[in-house]
Amino acid sequence: MRIGFIGAGQMARAFASGMVNQGLVAASDLAAADCSQAARDLFEQGVPGATTQDDNQAVAANADLVLLAVKPHHVPLVATALGKLSDEKLLISIAAGVTLEQLSDWFSTDRVVRVMPNTPCLVGVGASGYCCGPSVTDKDRDEVRRLLESVGICFELAEPLLDAVTGLSGSGPAFVYKFIESLSDGGVRMGLPRDIALQLAAQTVSGAAEMVKASGDHPAVLKDRVTSPGGTTIAGIDALEQGAFRGTVIQAVKVAAERSRELGQSED
Repeated sequence: MRIGFIGAGQMARAFASGMVNQGLVAASDLAAADCSQAARDLFEQGVPGATTQDDNQAVAANADLVLLAVKPHHVPLVATALGKLSDEKLLISIAAGVTLEQLSDWFSTDRVVRVMPNTPCLVGVGASGYCCGPSVTDKDRDEVRRLLESVGICFELAEPLLDAVTGLSGSGPAFVYKFIESLSDGGVRMGLPRDIALQLAAQTVSGAAEMVKASGDHPAVLKDRVTSPGGTTIAGIDALEQGAFRGTVIQAVKVAAERSRELGQSED
């Protein structure tokens, strides 16, 4: 299967390298188009054996699967340049907020898939949600799932939930980075060297996440196991709740999801 990437940025490189590393495709079957020479150079360096050029039409014409990896506001321009996409090609879009209906209208095909990945795909531990257009076949679904699982976990969802995925796992890494930074700052405030505080904070978040996944227990249960009556942890949790920690995180996911919805509507 030949795969053409329209856009050769970080997410395109992540998917390309993931597919090659998992043995789904050979690097020689991958091609990417981008107007940026720097992006093309990085793609070729990250995926040795793949080819790049600045011609979107040429890459799409030679592909069985076209992966659209450009900013949402660039999608209509790309569609205008490409024209009608053959129904023999599967189109996958990772442009936030751009709906299946818009993709179908702009590219004149119903064989489209909308995906919301996140940046940890770059290190093989991504979390993605996806939904499929009416002409997507079972075989197409299998290909999409294999592609996404090559860089992490994925879930097929109803399209209205894709904005929620954007707010949670799409924007979520940035929220976690802020927490790691803040946790590290707390360690520095209490006297730890910055480099040690940062490593401890990052490992603590990573370890806690692994505990949730490995145990299958609800986070509240795991929290209670390390929260002794009158102890240090409950004192810290009390401080978090006084700062509206839970409500603030929920609101962050909510406004990010709403912004994703707005991005799609702005392209109507």
